Amino acid sequence: MDIEVLGALAVQENGISITPTAPKPRQVLALLALHADRVVPVSALIDELWGATPPRSARTTLQTYVLQLRELIAVALEKGEGEQAMGESGRRTAKDVLVTMPSGYMLVSGGGQSDVRTFERLAGTGYRAMDAGDFPGAARQLREALALWSGTALADVQAGAQLEMEIRRLEENRLCALDQRIEADLRLGRHRELLAELTVLVNRYRTHENLHGQFMLALYRSGRRGEALEVYQRLRATLVRDLGLEPSAGLQRLQRSILMSHPETVAVAPHAARERLVPTS
Repeated sequence: MDIEVLGALAVQENGISITPTAPKPRQVLALLALHADRVVPVSALIDELWGATPPRSARTTLQTYVLQLRELIAVALEKGEGEQAMGESGRRTAKDVLVTMPSGYMLVSGGGQSDVRTFERLAGTGYRAMDAGDFPGAARQLREALALWSGTALADVQAGAQLEMEIRRLEENRLCALDQRIEADLRLGRHRELLAELTVLVNRYRTHENLHGQFMLALYRSGRRGEALEVYQRLRATLVRDLGLEPSAGLQRLQRSILMSHPETVAVAPHAARERLVPTS
């Protein structure tokens, strides 16, 4: 089974789509696909579909959605059985793919491709390369990981509480990988190449300090010191107005360093909360 969630939802068995068109069965499949090969409790599925006020028929209705998904899986298995069949006793059924467990349901991927798992593997390799000082390798691995995204995760799925939480988690992971890929590119001297991308990013994420720090650094190293300082002032105004916060100590040090044109090295923290390098001449 091949699973894609980093954009539109797409789940295929034997190359045949098993993604339903009805909104609520899509929610069920999306949550099962995100947790493929793990049991998703009935309580989590009900919370996803109906929140805090499920109908009295919630369990029965959920079973109906599961049956609808199994019908789609059965069609896919039947069409692929010419290549997949192993004899009557070894032939997979829809209940082998979407398994009923004592506490919930489990979607069995059968070792297929998952864009989330591939993203996590590539991003992890990129983080380790960063920590080892292999900036070309880190940039390459993280760029490949980010290329798996075609838009917002589960962009075409109506999301309840459970999926909203998962979407936020995936977006945070994406931002972390993006932050580190830009960091690697900065270490490689690709300051001018980053300017257009960072211009878009700081307008999309108006309170994201790391991205603003990277933009300031790229501008400074591209000979645009005044604009780098303007980026800091805009960010500070947004943080104070919207959150009642001043920029972090690391960003303030970067601003002072740019202001004085006095390069010094700031320690780089682990990738989850890295501070930027200050300008170099």
